[in-house]
Amino acid sequence: MSLFSALSISASGMAAQRTRAELVTENLANAETTRTPDGGPYRRKDVVFQTGSAGSPFASAMDAAVSEGTGVSVSEIIVDQRDPEQRYMPGHPDAGVNGYVAYPRINPAEEMVDLVSASNGYQANVASMSALKEMIQRSIDILR
Repeated sequence: MSLFSALSISASGMAAQRTRAELVTENLANAETTRTPDGGPYRRKDVVFQTGSAGSPFASAMDAAVSEGTGVSVSEIIVDQRDPEQRYMPGHPDAGVNGYVAYPRINPAEEMVDLVSASNGYQANVASMSALKEMIQRSIDILR
């Protein structure tokens, strides 16, 4: 694997973690949303990753014989289909005839752990790219 392919792999990991962080922040922002345009409460979303190709135009130009590595991509976004949490709030505008309001099943503590995990994954890819950049720079310096 060339250094440029490794850069592409890290970039794909950064993009995937960014998508994950965006979904977590959307979940946190809508943790108390009881009415959506689709009707009913907001539904929690989660991301599913899969390995995928991480081709690099630089890698093919530099070394056509080296096979391209794999990266990560978002294969799908899953919407939580569990029944919403029911809270007894008879004065709420979205309360049903029995006085219960449907709220999303979102645990803020769990979402924060997911956000920290996404941030750590993103930072690991940044560190990998920085190390690769340094290796490329040293290789250029040696060839001078």
